[in-house]
Parts: sequence; structure tokens; C-alpha cells
Amino acid sequence: MQVIELLLSDYKKYKKYGGNFISILFFTQGFWAVLQYRLAHSVYKMKVPLVKQVLQIICLIWQKNIEIVTGISIPSSVSIGHSFYIGHFGGIILNAKTIIGNNCNLSQGVTIGVSGLADKRGVPILKNNVYIGANAVLVGKIIIEDNVLVGACSLVNSSAEKNAVLLGVPAIKVSDKGSEGYI
Repeated sequence: MQVIELLLSDYKKYKKYGGNFISILFFTQGFWAVLQYRLAHSVYKMKVPLVKQVLQIICLIWQKNIEIVTGISIPSSVSIGHSFYIGHFGGIILNAKTIIGNNCNLSQGVTIGVSGLADKRGVPILKNNVYIGANAVLVGKIIIEDNVLVGACSLVNSSAEKNAVLLGVPAIKVSDKGSEGYI
């Protein structure tokens, strides 16, 4: 998908949760961060070296301003599929090597980061239709399969199978109901 198509899919998802064009564009901090990320990521993938370097400096300054205003850090190197939604702003940190699939939701306070030792060191991969609750932490070389729901304040440091509901510190599977209804 092209950057415009991705932005439109993100906008449609924000609209689905309520709000009109003015409120989403001017008053929704999560959308600001997604908009900045989408444009910065398109610059990150550019093939023209000199233009890319100049634009990356501009995007980095814009990203830092978004981080200061919203508390959301999404580096341009992150890979995020279509229809991405940040439910509330504040305290969201994504590692630069994070991979997030299509149609995923993050709540406030979510951290997706690096952890582990030796060959287990790495960053999580989130597949499609994943919902991450408030203040959840996902770390390590793990894979979160399709339709997974991670409950609020959970620490996920091991992979999760499709349709799992994870809760706790460390998170354990408590159900197979998945993220349907949350996304």
C-alpha cells in the first residue's frame, strides 16, 4: 500500500471509533503520531540518498516534537500494517525494530521493546488484529499471532498463539476468545 492509502485506512479506523474530520485531525494525538510515522516511514524507504537524508532530518525533528507533545515514540524504521489505531495518547514506546501487522490497536502506556539473552534477544513481532491493553509491556524475540488480546498491565515475554487472551506478570493465556470485539 502507498502512504496515502495507509493514512486513509488509519483515518477510517479512527472515524469508526467516533469523531469527525476536524476532531481527528486537530484533537487526536494518536492520529498525529500515526500521521507523522507514516510520512517518516515513506522517507525512510526512499532510494534517493541526498533527498532522503535532508527529509530524514526534518522528519526526526517532527518526530521529537510529536514525542514531546503526545508521549508517543514511533521511529521511522518500525513496520506497521494498515488500519493502525492508538486509543489514547501518552507513554507509548516502540523499539526501532518493531513489526506490527494489519488492523492493530495500542492503548496508552504500551511498551514494545528489546529483551533477552544471546539468540533469544530481540523485539516482538505482532501479527494481525492484535489488541494491546493499557500499560502492557511486550519484550523479547517473540511472536504474537493473529487475533491476540493482551490485557492491561501485562508483561508478555513469550510467544502467543492465535486467539489467545493474555493477562498477568508474566502474562499467561487465560482464554481463546481473542481480540474480537476489541478491534
